[in-house]
Amino acid sequence: MNDLVSDQSKSKAKAHIDLIPLGRIDQLAVSIIAANLQAILGLNSDISKPRPDPDYALLPQRRQFDALKIIKELYRETHGAPFKLGVTALDICTPILTFVYGESQLGGKIALISLNRLQEGSPDLAYERAAKIGVHEVGHILGLEHCWEVRCLMHFSRNIEQLDSLPLQFCSACEFETTRRIRALDSE
Repeated sequence: MNDLVSDQSKSKAKAHIDLIPLGRIDQLAVSIIAANLQAILGLNSDISKPRPDPDYALLPQRRQFDALKIIKELYRETHGAPFKLGVTALDICTPILTFVYGESQLGGKIALISLNRLQEGSPDLAYERAAKIGVHEVGHILGLEHCWEVRCLMHFSRNIEQLDSLPLQFCSACEFETTRRIRALDSE
């Protein structure tokens, strides 16, 4: 009986995130992102059933998808984990940026990443990039801003070369903050 209660309380943990595939997507990439969220952040991760392409967010003149509209739609989902990470293969942007690798609500509940511009090079490199972007955007959900430390995963990447130069880890200050914030969530 105690094991059952223990398992139920784990599934309702506040430090839990649902990964939501949007449209046709590389399921291995989504699994790798989930594994890295668990390994690096200690964040329980579940992969939801895929949703259709977010056609409602298409910007025909740019041939891209509005990341903010997608985030707004994901925010409407009230079931599942308290945090959500949308993953798409479509090219995403914001009104002020020509493209983004990811977008999130700073200190909020929702983030979105795109695999679209990560594919150049080997599949292993694309998967590593996807993990970096996923963990970075979830760092923003946890309240972390961009870090000035150039060897920190929370450092802003303007291009793929900068993204490739980042390690798949936080600096000591950002690691301390993510650990502190996840422990605080688990104790709520």
